[in-house]
Amino acid sequence: MELLAVLGCALLLPVVLGEDCPSPCSCWSLGEEWGARVDCSSRGLLSLPALPRLTRSLLLHNNSLPSIPAGALDSLGHLQELELWDNPWHCDCHILYLKLWLEDFSLPTLARLRCASPAHLRMKPLGQLTGNDLGSVSFQPITISWGPSGLDRTIPVCRTTQPSLPQVQELPATKTTEII
Repeated sequence: MELLAVLGCALLLPVVLGEDCPSPCSCWSLGEEWGARVDCSSRGLLSLPALPRLTRSLLLHNNSLPSIPAGALDSLGHLQELELWDNPWHCDCHILYLKLWLEDFSLPTLARLRCASPAHLRMKPLGQLTGNDLGSVSFQPITISWGPSGLDRTIPVCRTTQPSLPQVQELPATKTTEII
């Protein structure tokens, strides 16, 4: 009887995980207390799918991910393993979230990632990016309205421009007064 109960739980847990498992990924239970292993590697992904909250191991290598959206990994508090290599990382201001997140999570993982574009950063390690590498970055907010009450929300939008030489601007002469 105990064997049937254990077998039933073992069969049910992957089904429960399967409900949260993003397509086209594969998910395996690591046990109730351990969470899930989510394998999204080599699936041709262009964007990050919605992930189970209890993801402990996440394989995203060998895809077509140019970046990871800001905040996308923050809810994965059980995450212990993350594979991101062999993706065409586009190194502009959108990559800053991933860079900073990996600096806290795993420096070895960060060290394996290289920029694919833009051309002036091709093959540069993500961990070595500086603000100068990313060009002039500005956040220009847009305001949108939604919901029955028409609430306005301001959302920052990342915009980048190619790095350029600094412009020298001549300041107008000012009148000075000498106090004796």
